[in-house]
Amino acid sequence: MMAEISASAVMALRKMSGQGMMDCKKALSEADGNVDLAMVTLRKMGVATLEKRSDREACNGLVVSKTSDDGKVGVIASLCCETDFVVKSDGYVAAAHLLGDYAMACETESVESLLATVVDGRAFREVIIECVSKTGEKTEVGDFARFGLDGSGCISTYIHFNGKTGAMVLVEASDDTVGASEALQAVANDVAMHVTAIKPLALDKGGIDADTVEKEKAIYAEQVKNKPAELIDKIVEGKLRKFFSEQCLLQQPFVKDDSKSVEQVVSEAAKQAGGTAKVSRFVRLEIG
Repeated sequence: MMAEISASAVMALRKMSGQGMMDCKKALSEADGNVDLAMVTLRKMGVATLEKRSDREACNGLVVSKTSDDGKVGVIASLCCETDFVVKSDGYVAAAHLLGDYAMACETESVESLLATVVDGRAFREVIIECVSKTGEKTEVGDFARFGLDGSGCISTYIHFNGKTGAMVLVEASDDTVGASEALQAVANDVAMHVTAIKPLALDKGGIDADTVEKEKAIYAEQVKNKPAELIDKIVEGKLRKFFSEQCLLQQPFVKDDSKSVEQVVSEAAKQAGGTAKVSRFVRLEIG
């Protein structure tokens, strides 16, 4: 005979799990009133929902970041879902904040490794399943990056106010004094904001693949094909230099002072602290 499920038992399970009343009642019924088994059932229901919605597009979400206390490790990741309504829910926001903790605990830049990373006895994959069972929406880790600083310098992150775009930069410095200086820390944060806003393709021209460069050269050559032959190569090279200055972070005009390049403002900030510094790596994440 199936155990009678009281309203108080349903309410208690709902409070524990954060799931809907009907789902809690169904889980308790299937578990003959056993709360522990009912919790397992609810988690399985989350897996079923995740599988059922696997073909849905997760084009909303939040970008989160975190830096270690010693400043030597920085992470940035995105947690994606289907609708902006869910993004604003308490459960989803909590899962997104947990993502930062799991990303810090993960020792590689693999999303699969991140999902398997265990914090406080629970893998992040289980956090997602729980979130899905509460929201009914497809939820997944979008992108994930992890920077480690081997020597002197700093790692800075910036998240736009909408939570959907962010960036992380790694700045290498000549010594610890320069790396810890207020001037360099402030500029590093500004460069992360610059990356978020300006969307550079690469750190420098060496980071742009050869095919892209050849395509640009072909476009420029077509644009000036009616010019005298002796001028075409010079004009194309000039346009290519402009392309690099627009697309390569170090050469881009700094967003807060376009009379200087990003490379210049970083160098000047380090000089104030008595040394040198350079941006050696960056990543930009955007949802939607």
